[in-house]
Amino acid sequence: MQYRRAFVAAGTYFFTVNLLQRDKSLLTDHIDLLRNAFRRVKLTHPFDIDAMVVLPDHLHAIWTLPENDFDFATRWRLIKSHFSHGIPLTERINASRRHKSERGIWQRRYWEHLIRDDLDYSCHIDYIHYNPVKHGYVDKAVDWPYSSIHRFVGNGMITNDWGVDDVLREMPFGE
Repeated sequence: MQYRRAFVAAGTYFFTVNLLQRDKSLLTDHIDLLRNAFRRVKLTHPFDIDAMVVLPDHLHAIWTLPENDFDFATRWRLIKSHFSHGIPLTERINASRRHKSERGIWQRRYWEHLIRDDLDYSCHIDYIHYNPVKHGYVDKAVDWPYSSIHRFVGNGMITNDWGVDDVLREMPFGE
């Protein structure tokens, strides 16, 4: 099966990446391992993380790739691999995954969306920052520790009380 992907050099992309077992909390339980996986990949395959949130079972991110580079797939493969190698082997691995030497940690695919304009960019950043509230982990977005919202607040781009009204609850896109 061939997937339609928008490959744009120096593009800005929104991603949703999920654990295979959505009832697990590996991403937040092993947040330092995940951060290290991102650091390692960025050393050899640079990219900017414009915004990001990590929830127990999935994450959302906006990346901007370097000029003349559109290879987000390799970056995700490496991040998933580095993270997986640090997790003890406790999950069930079906025959298909075993045949491909895969772990049973991540969903094979991920959601990717090419950011098209400033409004699209802004809406996806809002979606990322509001996601912990949407899923009921916190009442205020700023209370979630694994979010780029803290960088946005620190840089004066938004205030600590961002997202406390009901306007963001009806976002027109989702996971």
